[in-house]
Amino acid sequence: MAKKKQWRDHDPEATREANRYRFPIPSRSFINQTLEQAGRPLSQVELNTLLGLKGQRARTALTKRMDAMARDGQVIKNRKGLYCLTGHLPVTTGIVQGHRDGFGFLIPDREDTQDIFLSAREMRQVMHGDRVAVRVRGEDRRGRPDGVIVDVLERKTTELVGSFNLERGKGFVVPDNNRYSQYVSIAPRYRRGARPGQVVIVRITQQPTKHSPAVGQVQQILGNVDQPGMETLIAISAHGLTNTWPKEVEGELARFGPRVPENAKYDRYDLRDTSLLTIDGADARDFDDAVYCEANQDGWTILVAIADVAHYVKLGSALDNEAQRRGTSVYFPREVIPMLPEVLSNGLCSLKPKVDRLCLVCEMKLSNQGKVLSSEFFEAVMRSTARLTYSQVADILIRRDAASRKKHQRLLKPLSALHDAYRAMARARHRRGALEFDIPEVKAVFSKDGRLSDLVAYPRNDAHRIIEECMIAANIEAARFIHRHKLPFLYRSHAGPEQAKMTALRLFLAAEGLSLGGGKKPKPMDYSRLLEKVMSRDDSALIETVLLRSLSKAVYEPDNAGHFGLALAEYAHFTSPIRRYPDLLVHRAIKHILADGKAGGFAYTKKQMIGLGQQCSDAEQRADDATRQAMDYLKCEYMRDKIGQVFTAVISGVTNFGLFVQIPEKQIEGLVHVSALPVDYYEHDPTHHTLIGEKKRMVFRLSDILQVRVIRVDMEQRKIDFELAGDPPAGKSRAQKRKRKQ
Repeated sequence: MAKKKQWRDHDPEATREANRYRFPIPSRSFINQTLEQAGRPLSQVELNTLLGLKGQRARTALTKRMDAMARDGQVIKNRKGLYCLTGHLPVTTGIVQGHRDGFGFLIPDREDTQDIFLSAREMRQVMHGDRVAVRVRGEDRRGRPDGVIVDVLERKTTELVGSFNLERGKGFVVPDNNRYSQYVSIAPRYRRGARPGQVVIVRITQQPTKHSPAVGQVQQILGNVDQPGMETLIAISAHGLTNTWPKEVEGELARFGPRVPENAKYDRYDLRDTSLLTIDGADARDFDDAVYCEANQDGWTILVAIADVAHYVKLGSALDNEAQRRGTSVYFPREVIPMLPEVLSNGLCSLKPKVDRLCLVCEMKLSNQGKVLSSEFFEAVMRSTARLTYSQVADILIRRDAASRKKHQRLLKPLSALHDAYRAMARARHRRGALEFDIPEVKAVFSKDGRLSDLVAYPRNDAHRIIEECMIAANIEAARFIHRHKLPFLYRSHAGPEQAKMTALRLFLAAEGLSLGGGKKPKPMDYSRLLEKVMSRDDSALIETVLLRSLSKAVYEPDNAGHFGLALAEYAHFTSPIRRYPDLLVHRAIKHILADGKAGGFAYTKKQMIGLGQQCSDAEQRADDATRQAMDYLKCEYMRDKIGQVFTAVISGVTNFGLFVQIPEKQIEGLVHVSALPVDYYEHDPTHHTLIGEKKRMVFRLSDILQVRVIRVDMEQRKIDFELAGDPPAGKSRAQKRKRKQ
């Protein structure tokens, strides 16, 4: 065993640990070094001795640090309680991702490691989200690494939401989230009166093993599955969201009054006489951005004023901690789970008309070609002139409605200047090759009793795009401003397409007689040119869909990867601090610079930003999943009384088990199972996104238009099944295929 040592004399990070903690302990890197030198797994007692730790407080702190290192995959605590370095074990650590069909995957901690398949048998002992260590034992029949779970490092699921069932006297809960394929057994004395079919929240008291299911207790009965608003309650519970505030936050809110204090307005630019106005959706309640534009000889001057949330939400406060934990506001069809309490989100921080508000302003000088020539950031006090909706602005600028223009006559000049500036920016955006996918938003409409009455699509117009371009311009300038001052912050990164997706995309395009420029690393302009080229083709929708699916997902991270979709070298989120935590971090960086703060004195390090970026990206994904789940439920509710009705649908996905189809005007998606297609053996071609009948040679392709009939709606699983109601699309003859191939 390595020689006993006093860690403070040898740990290069000892000074930093002493500055950060009242009772410092060895750094992670020094613990790893100690384990490496020992040459074998060590117990907690052996580590205490080797590191020279004395006193119960220091030993308890080391235990917590070792637990954290185990959670992060730096070490593994084996069944004997010994700590092992992961690099010395033939195992891979990561997060379990469940699949509705019972199997799952290990998503490794290391990004350069391939996902590992976990069979349904292996998944019996874990749940979606658990951290595990896995040993690869070979390959499955598809050539994927096939894993065996060696150890469960951390259980992530303590509560679940699902439907209570009773079968032969045995009670169990089927999780609503289909990534949890196991049921939870409920003993009679822990059912709290739950009846079959009711939606409940269950607390896990015993985690699953290879030989037994999870065991739990009903904590709360949410109600019947068809109760109005149940889709939101289920989504909130299923994704670990909360619509209540900790007592510490409520205590801090008591210091805020209904108005901005006079002393908070000092040393700020006074913009109260400037005609700043907000433009949002009709149902918006929190207004975090206002704009103003005036024309000049060389172009335009644009002001983008953003609510100064950082003035109220102080770093390290209970309010800040809760905002960081939530990460983002979550917008459900019926309600909003805000990142900040309504006292701020709908009150002091909301840029309501005719009241004083604190703001952080980006002033931009724009050329006639739509290029930002210069920009400046400053703190200000403002008073919004008017609150307009997208529909009102469209009436004024696009439809040129006489009554609307007369009503808002004093706003015509700044609005017209804003429209002209937008058109210049849009042309500049087109020149740089930014991608544009205009997908209409579908909203749920409810009756007075809370029942769903309709799903309505709201297409985007120039009013939406005006605000979008102004926000994009301000976000670009924010990223450049902070980057110039060398402070760590979160970029909104959108990397280019991955190589595997590019290979599949090029194979598909080649079969269509097309090619994508740019070689191995195409640029946004290459995508844009191809989209323009195929605009007049019958299969343009298909090609646009395939191009869109080849792109990566945008994330928050401190390393700049650029923004592929917007064709930008650097980009950040600055314009929505009321509802996004990354924007609040950007505001803090800008305010630090404006206060003449130096990079070394900033409250955050790059290492902290890495963790915050991951946390914010996860929060965004969680919010997307929760709102999608609620909307999927409402779509099923809308289709529930339409069994037997026929709809025109577009093929939105092709798999080996059938076709996913979408009703475009409602954006409702469902499955035409392969058994509901004309009788034949079907071959799935993933490269060309087709399903081809072996005998009848019927061809079903992505973006084909079909007539489909609703045959089943499953409210619990949020699934809709269709069958073909009209003639299938005609297959291409061999001569046609040969001609296209040539």
